[in-house]
Amino acid sequence: MAQINVTNLTFSYEGSFDNIFEDVSFSIDTDWKLGFIGRNGKGKTTFLNLLMEKYKYTGSISTSTVFDYFPYHITQEQMQLPAAEFIDVIKNQCELWRVICELEQLCENTEILFRPFQELSPGERTKILLAVLFSGENDFLLIDEPTNHLDEKSREQVKDYLSSKKGFILVSHDRDLLDACIDHVLVLNRQTIEVQSGNFSSWWENKQRRDQFVKAENEKHLKEIGKLKQAVTRTGQWADKNEGTKIGFDPIKEHDRFLNTRAYIGAKTKKMQSRVKQMEKRIHREMDEKEGLLVDLEQPEDLKLMPMEHHKATLVHIRDYSLQYENGKKPVLTNVTFDIQKGERIAIHGENGCGKSTLIKMILQKAGVLDIHMPVAESGICETASGLVISYVCQDTSMLKGSVSKFCMEHNLDESLFCAILRQLDMERVQFLKNMEDYSEGQKKKVLIAASLITPAHLYVWDEPLNYIDVFSRMQIEKMLLTYQPTMLFVEHDTRFREKIGTKTIQL
Repeated sequence: MAQINVTNLTFSYEGSFDNIFEDVSFSIDTDWKLGFIGRNGKGKTTFLNLLMEKYKYTGSISTSTVFDYFPYHITQEQMQLPAAEFIDVIKNQCELWRVICELEQLCENTEILFRPFQELSPGERTKILLAVLFSGENDFLLIDEPTNHLDEKSREQVKDYLSSKKGFILVSHDRDLLDACIDHVLVLNRQTIEVQSGNFSSWWENKQRRDQFVKAENEKHLKEIGKLKQAVTRTGQWADKNEGTKIGFDPIKEHDRFLNTRAYIGAKTKKMQSRVKQMEKRIHREMDEKEGLLVDLEQPEDLKLMPMEHHKATLVHIRDYSLQYENGKKPVLTNVTFDIQKGERIAIHGENGCGKSTLIKMILQKAGVLDIHMPVAESGICETASGLVISYVCQDTSMLKGSVSKFCMEHNLDESLFCAILRQLDMERVQFLKNMEDYSEGQKKKVLIAASLITPAHLYVWDEPLNYIDVFSRMQIEKMLLTYQPTMLFVEHDTRFREKIGTKTIQL
């Protein structure tokens, strides 16, 4: 067992407006199964890259261990080759027999090592790269979002595999995966970093308790500050009034007062003013303690949604619907039948490659949302209600380029409202000054979701919207959907989200 000691770490990207890390210190053990949790854009992937010595920083990261990082970068030339031909290139001294042993633990046929990498499914590619990652000895492994774009079966296999391993940092927003695979958490809070034993659920339960305590303490401080302010005002008024009586008096009305009383009044006033200053110091002390309490408090704002009301009860009607690509050897979909009624939130579920995204695109094409020609032959019925307005979130974020203002102009969005939604999703204002291609993948997804939320629609179609989205934002989105109950068609491999939000599941 070795330790990784981070001391006074400070880092910012060249030309950046803010530090990603500032004077950060903590220690972790290399035999831990460590879950890495934090908001999008807080620096999780950046920290992994700092461990890999990809960037220069101030402070120190000291350890005797060797790091390796998932996912490996696969070049275009390597995409054309079977993985067996380049695994020793992406991982030095990687031995094929060890990779084969790891693939068997992942319940995967080893023949995928000998097929061109580009022909493999996302799940097969992920399993090969994980098998290569774990084929070494004594490495401390940095695993960044291994289950994005994976279907449920592949996720379960990866989850079982990682739960049998140790000595890694796992960056993931999948709550089930974190609960199954980790025994410690490393959390990037709003202004601090904490290391805690346990899985995601135990950390979240502790955090909720701590947040409740912080809120109660905050209320107590607010009441004390209010009382002190009233006392300061009252005592200040008494002192001012008393000071005004120091000079001049009516000997008839104030027959018990003499000229030497002036010194007594001055001393009394001075004492009252001293009390005012002491109370003001106490107010500042209480306010400092109050601010210190709230630095890491998560208080996500409630998101809003304004779904439109359609005059028809059935928005999408699909009967015995089949699809096959023109050059395909077999159908993508066969005899699919379902309706989307007003108020339903339908989850499309199935393995990678079963046609979920293709079906969504055909529905969007029928509704006039996508102006593309799909090279498919179709049979059966796929109809959408006339005048149906759809708000769409796609999987791909690669088209997000340029400024926020340019994006809003191209999509006819109210920029101030759009930025307000992004702020509610915890994107800092400084991000609005950057180009979108410089955003993290989670921040790009938030851009697409925010655009969907401010687009009034009869039907919301979301294709894997939560890839890369942080846990806190997922909970925000869940709460919003359960509050406003829009009509939805969505694909999402996050089991907790799907079970919580979906009113019906269509299995392909």
